[in-house]
Amino acid sequence: MTIDKVAVRRMVEHHLRLGVRGLFVAGTTGEGAWMTDAQRSELLRAIAAVNRGRLILAMQVTDNSAARILANMRRAKADGADIVVIAPPHFLLNATPANVLNLYRQAIRNSPLPVGIYDRGRSGAVPVPDEILSAIYAEPRVTLIKDSSNDPQRMEIALACRRKRRAVTLLNGYEFDCVKYLQAGYNGSLLGGGIFNGYLAAQIAAANEPLARQLQARMNRLMHDVYGGEKIACWLTGLKHLLVQMGIFRTTENFLNYPLTAACRKNIAAALRRESEILFP
Repeated sequence: MTIDKVAVRRMVEHHLRLGVRGLFVAGTTGEGAWMTDAQRSELLRAIAAVNRGRLILAMQVTDNSAARILANMRRAKADGADIVVIAPPHFLLNATPANVLNLYRQAIRNSPLPVGIYDRGRSGAVPVPDEILSAIYAEPRVTLIKDSSNDPQRMEIALACRRKRRAVTLLNGYEFDCVKYLQAGYNGSLLGGGIFNGYLAAQIAAANEPLARQLQARMNRLMHDVYGGEKIACWLTGLKHLLVQMGIFRTTENFLNYPLTAACRKNIAAALRRESEILFP
């Protein structure tokens, strides 16, 4: 359970082969919420050293107070991040709309780097209400939005923000329906499974609607094979098993200890044979 710098190098180089333009470091799939501060710093420094400016590096800095978020932001800047990303806090008592907004505003307005906002929808321990989301997006230092809500109302809030501030980049984070977001006018995607579906996601973005939907169906089948079916039973362990089989990672160990069932192993092996042109473009 330590940072594998050999795997870090392979991970960066593989994203470059996929045509990916940036990395979201220590996000949900990146296990940032469960790492120590020292581990997150070590991971980002290792990525920055290998990356050498080729990919935009966004660092997840979510925490339970503005003071802690700002400390994470300063550390991220020193470690080589280009942008910092805030998701809803994991634990916040007295989480009134006013207090949630105040937490975000203090962090955004004092950030040493441009800020991205990760919208997880109405789920999570501390949901961000729609009216608060609009006020957060209106902050001038917010330059990127990762929208994983799969919610038409929250999509419209993001699009309304971009109509007012054209410099804001809207990225879809709901990987099971990239087409919907792209048709609505989002700039692209920022996906948890980007290390194996990033190439296919780019093909979806470039395709006309009928082909894009065919490619999305293909990507969904691949993700279900890797993640353990529609119930996502093997999620993170399945993803890491795929990467071990691809020669990128060296272990399936993860903080959340998802299982790796026999069915998941079988489906991943089949996906490797079936989708080699996508996994190894």
